[in-house]
Amino acid sequence: MPEQSQFPIRAKSCRSVVAALLFSLSDLAAVLPSTDVAGQVPMVTLSRKRILTNSLHFSPPFFLLLVTSFVWSQSSQPEKPVSQRTYGQFGTQSETVHVEGTPKLDAHVNPLRVNVDLALVSVAVTDEMNHAVIGLKKDAFTLFENGIEQEIQQFSTEDGPISVGLILDFSKSMSNKMEAQRAAVDAFFQNANPDDDYFVITVSDHPRMVAARTQSIHSIQSALGELTPAGSTALLDAIYLGANQMRNAHYQRRALLIISDGGDNHSRYKLKDVKAMIRESDIEAYAIGLFDTALFKTYEEFMGRKWLSQITDATGGRTVTVDNLAGLPDAAASISWELRNHYVLGYRPGSAESSNERRKIKVCVTGQAGQNALRAYYRQRVDIFR
Repeated sequence: MPEQSQFPIRAKSCRSVVAALLFSLSDLAAVLPSTDVAGQVPMVTLSRKRILTNSLHFSPPFFLLLVTSFVWSQSSQPEKPVSQRTYGQFGTQSETVHVEGTPKLDAHVNPLRVNVDLALVSVAVTDEMNHAVIGLKKDAFTLFENGIEQEIQQFSTEDGPISVGLILDFSKSMSNKMEAQRAAVDAFFQNANPDDDYFVITVSDHPRMVAARTQSIHSIQSALGELTPAGSTALLDAIYLGANQMRNAHYQRRALLIISDGGDNHSRYKLKDVKAMIRESDIEAYAIGLFDTALFKTYEEFMGRKWLSQITDATGGRTVTVDNLAGLPDAAASISWELRNHYVLGYRPGSAESSNERRKIKVCVTGQAGQNALRAYYRQRVDIFR
């Protein structure tokens, strides 16, 4: 057996020896004769408690031995992790994610990298009603890199299969919104590509994986129908878990859809941790925010809209705010349609001054005459590697 695994056993054994030695000393003292004050009459003290107490009071070497043994035994204990949280899963497709100690962030989880020959920028376009706009031509787009206009040398649209992660809020604060959320999931699936695959994470006190990498929409709907809302909202933990799950996604295009009131109040990870991780990942994050119009709100509820927007904007996605639950299914259907109608702009990056350089991207889109203002959503930074 390795020495490391024997070390705690040896420490325990040594403590037992020290304890036995102390009791042996007290037993010996209990039978040793002593003299009275006059030095004439021998006495035998049979009280172990009395002799041990006297020894502790009058014998400095004995007290030093006891303190040294205690300190040494405490230092022999192996170090323990600062904290540990386990996220379980339902069903047979179970997996456990352990989080120990300080959160360890991978700064390059699926980074958006391009070679120097051609950089591809995926762009979604919506109108002022948040509806996806399709049918635009190449000349409707203008692309800038670090403030310098670039020639768009490749232009196409994409509607290939996507790996999608659904993060659904099932905390107690969503109790009056469950039917609308289930209807939104159904509407999202109506525009799905038959080859898409999915996983589903629900949010309450802890994030839980309800379905892991499945193409069965029916099984997802059945599993969600059996759940009831309860507990607090560990939304940031769920987003972090979803981004990690995407590292093993089947398709190159990956997207997260978050449906929540945004009121996180039980996460271990902080907003800055999740933003730093998801910003560097090759994921498009979308969110539908269900924000109450109540006058008095908690800090988390008040900041929910801002937090969701900061997370989705960093990936080139967006957050849709729904004040009326009746509009939730339409918002989900619009995002599903938008995911499958992206424009891809290809350009040749300028010469890189170093082997690893980050460029800032800006895309402007102009509609046809008489068309309302359009807005482009895209990842605003690209990493150039040589």
